[in-house]
Amino acid sequence: MTQNAGPTLSCLVVARNEEAMLPDCLTSLSFADQLVVVLDRTTDSSKAIAEKAGALVIEGAWESEGARRNTGIDACTSDWILEVDADERATPEVEAEVRKTITEGPDGLYLIPIRNVISGREVKHGWGAYNGAASAPRLFSKGAKIWGPERVHPSLTTGPKRGSLKHGLIHLVDRDLSDMIDRMNRYTDLMARDAVDKNTVPTLGGALRRIFSRGWKSYVSRKGYKEGIYGIALAFFAASYSLLIHVKAKEILDRRARGQDV
Repeated sequence: MTQNAGPTLSCLVVARNEEAMLPDCLTSLSFADQLVVVLDRTTDSSKAIAEKAGALVIEGAWESEGARRNTGIDACTSDWILEVDADERATPEVEAEVRKTITEGPDGLYLIPIRNVISGREVKHGWGAYNGAASAPRLFSKGAKIWGPERVHPSLTTGPKRGSLKHGLIHLVDRDLSDMIDRMNRYTDLMARDAVDKNTVPTLGGALRRIFSRGWKSYVSRKGYKEGIYGIALAFFAASYSLLIHVKAKEILDRRARGQDV
């Protein structure tokens, strides 16, 4: 970690059993004044890896993504915070632009482009509708961002939104198509539970309509057609999410009615 004059920067990483991804991630964040790593129910060597990198390590068990991320934000002591996932990498260009932004820009929240990589290839088009983002609100001054309580893709309460950076974080999002399917299954499991708890289960009619509207948006409006098989997959997943959430939520409600799921 470096010590810089002017505004200070904390880099926050929230992870669970990410020993394969964490070393390169933390190395790419060595420009931070403080590293904070939150480990959720971790049983591998992630703690030792984070401590070797000089990070402040917080261990615990959180049901929701929002709660564990807020725990990490609260532990950050710098003027600014950069949130990075374990499967993401900051480039030298990101480092330079982040330093320039926190030195010259007003306090608030900044979007950072996300360079999503599948099977070693950067996939630029077709993102959105739960699949993943082309940009995300990752750089913010202390106090300008609070995560909501949801288990996955939590909502946000933010301070002033100041714009976007030019250079993006590299995101090693999926190894292959099978990995994409596994991720969709994990996310829709959690989203279905959130929907049941908040009484926001998608209607069957709405879910069926989204098959066409979100599939079209991913493949055509967001130019997923330029990405070959991955564009087709992203459009299929975008189209399927609401229906899967509906079906899984109904299954949860049925089990609870029979006293089998509490």
